[in-house]
Amino acid sequence: MQAVGRTDKGLVREINQDYIYTSAEPVGPLPNLFLVADGMGGHNAGDFASRFLVQQLVAAVKEQPSGKPEVQVLKESIAAANYQLYEKASEDIHLSGMGTTLVAAVYQAGVLYVANVGDSRLYLVGKEIRQITRDHSYVEEMVALGRMDRGSADYLRNKNIITRAVGTAPEVNVDFFEAEVEPGQVFLLCSDGLSNMVENTTIQKIIKNAPSLEAAARILVDKANASGGADNISVVLVRPEESGVRAC
Repeated sequence: MQAVGRTDKGLVREINQDYIYTSAEPVGPLPNLFLVADGMGGHNAGDFASRFLVQQLVAAVKEQPSGKPEVQVLKESIAAANYQLYEKASEDIHLSGMGTTLVAAVYQAGVLYVANVGDSRLYLVGKEIRQITRDHSYVEEMVALGRMDRGSADYLRNKNIITRAVGTAPEVNVDFFEAEVEPGQVFLLCSDGLSNMVENTTIQKIIKNAPSLEAAARILVDKANASGGADNISVVLVRPEESGVRAC
């Protein structure tokens, strides 16, 4: 398995409120673990939220007993980390109201187990690009209800409004997905600093044509900055070993 992560504050933001984690090696009972969190909150609260969540989540995974299904490990660990983040915000007025998105992935024997809260995304990339996660955002909810057109002026104006985040309440509602990975496919976790600035087709072409995962991650970040760099940019790219992949 090959994995690479890259994060950048972009050209507009003063600090980077994104935080990433990549481990191709086992983490507790999980065979690997990949995370992207995009924090929100005034001053340094967003920066604190994303970093604290990832650190507490990894610690919670390491405490899980072996033998549990991957989704159960993620579910219980995210719940524990969410409560710790919520408690932290309740204790410090400077951290009040903070929260963070989260997209998490675990790969095992050809299957990708994914958890997400907010609008950070996971894509499967090969001959085509396919978004696995669903954004918890105002605009996507309006599109689903038929009240807004994707790509319209209203959509573009409101696309940064998320409807679900980690750490803003004692309990968090997490969406889980499973996807089979075909030989040659790469999976991508990213914050909206990439997905809002670079079209999906361009992301797919960059990953397909780059000479390595490291080069692809660098080019994706550079492209987001060249398109305006309006937000923090985070990219985690993973190429599973093809010997352990089964086709759909």
